[in-house]
Amino acid sequence: MRTDEPQRPDLARELIARAHASAAHRAKRVRDQLDAVQLGQGRHTDHANSNVLRRILAEHDWPGHRLVGVSGARAAWRIALHSDDAPGFQRAATRLLERAVQSNDALVHHWAHLHDRTLINTGQDQEYGTQLLLRADGIELCPLRAPASVDARRATVGLPPLAIALKAVRRRYTPDSSADEAPTVVLAGAA
Repeated sequence: MRTDEPQRPDLARELIARAHASAAHRAKRVRDQLDAVQLGQGRHTDHANSNVLRRILAEHDWPGHRLVGVSGARAAWRIALHSDDAPGFQRAATRLLERAVQSNDALVHHWAHLHDRTLINTGQDQEYGTQLLLRADGIELCPLRAPASVDARRATVGLPPLAIALKAVRRRYTPDSSADEAPTVVLAGAA
């Protein structure tokens, strides 16, 4: 991967701005600081972000490090992760991201997270153990294929062993005294 100036800094800025705004909204959601209207606005924003990324994919393929830089590529990945309302688009983005990884233009662990998210969103078991649910009573791992060999699969994509990742996530998202009323939230990119 290259660290040169991205070919399309304009696209990078747009992706980064959208991903930051979405992340700020999601942080408020995790802390249960949003009303019903604000929750709906977040879903609308995710849909609009998906449409922007869809346009970028159609024009440029996956927006990798060469096109939008490291931060822009990370933002594109985060937008794809939250395109849950468009599973077909999410699958297509996963394939394009995989090709970018193969051409050394994206990070393999980003692909693993998006691959898992796509599997979970289509009712299948995840491969790498990256998708978790934050519930009022704690963190729960989404269904996982062949749990006994998950750490070997995680190692192939540069992820730490699952127990270490779960410990870090639990430390970050330890429920506080108001957790009895906390919503169930899918944690993307956490493990």
